[in-house]
Amino acid sequence: MLDKDKNKGAFRPYLANLNVRWGTFDLADLREMRFEDREIERYGVRAGDIVMCEGGEPGRCAIWRDQRPGMMLQKALHRIRSKTEIDHRFLFYSLMHKGQTHALDQYFTGSTIKHLPGEKLALIEVEYPSLDEQRRIASILSAYDDLIENNTRRIAILEEMARRIYEEWFVRFRFPGHESVRIVESELGLVPEGWRVVEVKEVVRRLPTGTVYKQADVKEAGPIPVVDQSTAELLGFHGDEPAHRATPQSPVVIFGDHTCKMQLMVVPFSLGPNTVPFVADGLPVHYVYALVRGLVSTHEYKRHWAELMKKKVVVAGEELAEKYATLVRPMSELEESLRKASQNLRTTRDLLLPKLISGELDVSALPEPETVAA
Repeated sequence: MLDKDKNKGAFRPYLANLNVRWGTFDLADLREMRFEDREIERYGVRAGDIVMCEGGEPGRCAIWRDQRPGMMLQKALHRIRSKTEIDHRFLFYSLMHKGQTHALDQYFTGSTIKHLPGEKLALIEVEYPSLDEQRRIASILSAYDDLIENNTRRIAILEEMARRIYEEWFVRFRFPGHESVRIVESELGLVPEGWRVVEVKEVVRRLPTGTVYKQADVKEAGPIPVVDQSTAELLGFHGDEPAHRATPQSPVVIFGDHTCKMQLMVVPFSLGPNTVPFVADGLPVHYVYALVRGLVSTHEYKRHWAELMKKKVVVAGEELAEKYATLVRPMSELEESLRKASQNLRTTRDLLLPKLISGELDVSALPEPETVAA
């Protein structure tokens, strides 16, 4: 990227380590770099490729489904293509199972920062049955991932709808009734009359992060939910004193290091170390969430919290802010429902995964995933 002699061609999106999650991709913050046409085969990724992290969390992987045509790869990622005797989906689930059960750890290099270089990746052994059985096993597991992917696409559409409404009303000032509102000068330029210019700290209040829990400490049942630090999804439960108690009147917005999620928590909960929870003071939380989420370009809110609090923003009147919140609240509730459904699907898939890969379960006796999801 930094070599000017090689930095030629057209700009194309590429996957970096942070875009690869377990079994899926986060494409919300894609970067671009110049690639020449002759480099597409070497650095490109196509449908069916397994993309695996070399560092960060070595072994973390997902199957590329051509979500964005013309996608390229950063060199910190491995691109794996299966040979004809092994189904690429079965290979992926075998590698994912090894990664999640720490069977790959023996291949890592580095004493502090772990890596899985290509020469070590080539040494990993994968046991596999006949191609026909591989395909039956992969079809069962991939059906769950298909449903999760469908939920993810629906969530992205809902988020985009809410974002566009916000931009139309509060950035372009084409809100309902704007024709009768005067535009006046402010320290941030022209704004509708009656809108205020304030620092972010006047509309949000940060909560302490709370207790940090390792995955081994999280239980399947308990009174206090534990929320993932990057995805804001439910990891499990514990029985300790809760870090926070949120109510419907004072819900919590969660900002992670590389993500920005809104979680309307109505029970006590705990958070991971890289999450910044805060509540909206005096304004609807859905409006404040949309107002604040784009103010730090890196989306690393914990690192840049002091900078974020000093930023000045234009705040609309309470009536219009509430009208926006009323409009997007059902979208947010549907998003949360879809996230919970996806979490249930992942849990079921992960319970089946080791039993199917090992041959412990007879695939012909399993229910259809659509039935389980329903």
